[in-house]
Amino acid sequence: MNSKDYIAEARGGTTRQAAKPKPQAQAQAAAAQPAAPAKAPEYKYIGKPTARVDGREIVTGRAKYTHDIKLRGMLIGKILRSPYAAAEIVSIDLAPALALPGVMAALKLAEGKVRYAGQQVAAVAAVDERTAEKALGLVKVEYKTLPSVVDWERARDAAAPQVRDDRPNVGKLNEYARGDVEKGFGEADVIIEHTYRTGFEVHNPTETHGSVAAWDSDHLTVYDSTQNIHGVRDGLARAMKVPAANITVIKNYMGGGFGSKLGANDYTVAAANLARQAGRPVKVLLSRRDNAVCVGYRPSSSQTYKIGAKKDGTLTALQLTNMASGGVGDGDDVAEPAVDIYRCPSCKVFEETVYTNTGASRAMRAPGHTQGAFGLEGAMDELAAALDMDPLELRRRNYSTKNLGDTGMPYSSKGLDKCYELGAKAIGWERRNRRPGEGGGTGPLRRGIGVATSIWFGAGVPGTLADIVLYPDGSVEVICGTQDIGCGTRTHMAVVAAETLGLEPKDITVKLGNSDYPWAPASGGSLTTPSVAPAIRDAALKAVERLKAVAAARLKIEAGDIVMADRKFASKSDPAKAAPFADVYRDLRRETVFHGERGAMPMDQFAFNTFGAHFAEVEVDVETGRIRVLKYAAAQDSGQIVSRLTAESQVVGGITQGLSAGIYEERVMDDATGNPVNPNLRDYKIATALDIPEITVLFADVFDPRINNLSVKGLGEPARVPSSAAIANAVYNAIGVHVREIPMTPKRVLEALKRKEAAS
Repeated sequence: MNSKDYIAEARGGTTRQAAKPKPQAQAQAAAAQPAAPAKAPEYKYIGKPTARVDGREIVTGRAKYTHDIKLRGMLIGKILRSPYAAAEIVSIDLAPALALPGVMAALKLAEGKVRYAGQQVAAVAAVDERTAEKALGLVKVEYKTLPSVVDWERARDAAAPQVRDDRPNVGKLNEYARGDVEKGFGEADVIIEHTYRTGFEVHNPTETHGSVAAWDSDHLTVYDSTQNIHGVRDGLARAMKVPAANITVIKNYMGGGFGSKLGANDYTVAAANLARQAGRPVKVLLSRRDNAVCVGYRPSSSQTYKIGAKKDGTLTALQLTNMASGGVGDGDDVAEPAVDIYRCPSCKVFEETVYTNTGASRAMRAPGHTQGAFGLEGAMDELAAALDMDPLELRRRNYSTKNLGDTGMPYSSKGLDKCYELGAKAIGWERRNRRPGEGGGTGPLRRGIGVATSIWFGAGVPGTLADIVLYPDGSVEVICGTQDIGCGTRTHMAVVAAETLGLEPKDITVKLGNSDYPWAPASGGSLTTPSVAPAIRDAALKAVERLKAVAAARLKIEAGDIVMADRKFASKSDPAKAAPFADVYRDLRRETVFHGERGAMPMDQFAFNTFGAHFAEVEVDVETGRIRVLKYAAAQDSGQIVSRLTAESQVVGGITQGLSAGIYEERVMDDATGNPVNPNLRDYKIATALDIPEITVLFADVFDPRINNLSVKGLGEPARVPSSAAIANAVYNAIGVHVREIPMTPKRVLEALKRKEAAS
């Protein structure tokens, strides 16, 4: 799944609304908009800090990850990758590898041209890892090297080698317009124009990518570290030319994915083919270096913003030009924040992608939005300084209640104003430097406070399925073909079922991670909880109705007179008439399955989005350029929080990734060979526990009954979107010059300070 597909699914399969909605749709939306938000129900477990139901298995090492899978007779598969950024394969000879004792299978995986260093060329399967590694060295590949281009700026030159045969190196990615930007700039009292850049952020989940494939006659079982078990099943069915019904994909536990594990990967197909050829199970695990070259990364961006505003801060026009690079694949569309967040009548966007001889990018936690937030939010802070206005006041001044800059459909709910209030209070916004660089301490250490806004989708996918199974002995199963990618899905499934059935989370047996279970979408785009939890709620509500009917028959009263509480069913009119859960469950006499489905949303009437406001306090050493984040406050509007403990962990994780990308992470390429020079966690710097500040997590708790039966929205991406931007704006507030490129390395901080000195 590429970033475009990822965004489309996060939106619920819809595309961005047209610039001018139809009058009928506008009228319907206006008529349907409520005068006041609905009130959330009182819950016993939902919204509370429930401990993870699988916590013991994880911390004791009993949880089985794909890397832990060991099957009888299992072989080790290894993949040979191209050392060249561009070459033509003349020949591949597998015979020497197959002649090595212990080698059971070998495959050719490429022909014709290879277009990046790291592209798979051949694969082997052997009885152990040492033999497999030796066999790779025996595969004879003859290459004819071709001209290549790795740097995206050089790739734009007319004389640069053409990366792809089917298109030029530069192509249109996205175009959008509303209003009249030239007129808007003409009406502006202040205009700013700046360029902001984001680098290539490498996917580095704790558990590297891997698959184990095993055939039983014509049935294929694959254990995969994946975010999308049904997507892997369907992708394998196409690649292997077998019915999807003959494939089972299993994912028990997983050490992170963040968008890089959203579909059937080439190594998974290789493992299945090797297993079929060898007649034995095959495990293929990728190395940390493989993660740096062939499983994708966040594309770079070079965003130029031109923004016009009145003296009072009212925006009159916003123009964005972006140049993105995603290697042999497309870059990311970064325009969504610019198009949607702030009230602005005129907006114009033009984005291009640049192809290079590097591996294709993949979706990465809030693709496009993180880059766009860094650029837009930096520009908003610089506009605030030009207006001599508080940056938070500027954002509030341009608050929108409808999408497309307040020109489209009304948001079904929006708690961003509350997020601003909560976050500002938590960080102590009044302590910030009134103007960037003024104050903040004496000597080399300067302090500053910054803010950034986020928008994301995360409304969930209608049609998601889940089953509740009740047994006569009182045990309960909840079953869904979703996957827990490390975020606590098992816990929220148990919480929702227990809440609805009047039980405790520990009473619920959760089954997930198997493509034979009821369908669920990919765990990406902040889709999992708002897709799965409402389906479970639906199934559980149906179970409650059946149990009430059974209890009513036992008590000889009307079903409408039954209430369920304290593990018993009782009459509302005569509480003395009651039956314990156990007796009512026994009356079922057999296991009974209740099917639940996540319902639809009125997408033609409302825009469904999540929002957030993040605040950071930093300390910058103006002599060394070193940045230290001291304090962080994150306020999120993700609707009803299901499990507060895991939700807080999600937010902390997003902030950690944003801090890491904003200060440390940068893929560095060797232009001559097309290989990364820092393909490991020694040279590719990431944040550690010592870099993480005090973090306060806050939730706006906005209840929205239109979005689903639990009012839950996604949280995974929203927590990542504004984090790098908030830190960058805090640095700007501290030193008085914006470091307009991330990561904000000491070198870039010092260069920005020199730019400030030269301009003074």
